[in-house]
Amino acid sequence: MESNRQRKVAQIIQEDFAELFRKQSAESKQSFLVSVSDVKISPDLGVAKIYLSIFPQEFRTTIMKEIEENKAQYRNFLGQKMAKQVRVIPHLNFYLDTALDDVERLEKELRGEGDNPVL
Repeated sequence: MESNRQRKVAQIIQEDFAELFRKQSAESKQSFLVSVSDVKISPDLGVAKIYLSIFPQEFRTTIMKEIEENKAQYRNFLGQKMAKQVRVIPHLNFYLDTALDDVERLEKELRGEGDNPVL
C-alpha cells in the first residue's frame, strides 16, 4: 500500500523524467520515443524504480545501456528538480517495461497470426 507521499514523489519523478526523455529524443538525430510508464518508490523514499517503454524496439538495448551509464547524471538532474521537496534524492533503478509488447503478442495470438494454430 503506497502512502500519499510515495504517490506524490513518484508522480513528480515520472513527470520530470518524461520531460527530460522527450527533450533528449527531440534533440537526437535518430527518431525514437522513450516514455516513463510507471514509477514505484520505496516507503523510505530511498529507491525509485522507473519503468520505461522504448519505441521502436531495435533501440531498446542501446538506449537502456546509455541510461544505465548515465544514471549518476540522471540522479543529479532529479536532485536539482526535487531539492526543496525531499531530504534524500532516491537511488534510481531503470527497468524496461514490455507490457505493451505482451498485449500486442497476445492479441496477435488470439487472431491466429502467431505461432499457435487456430483450432
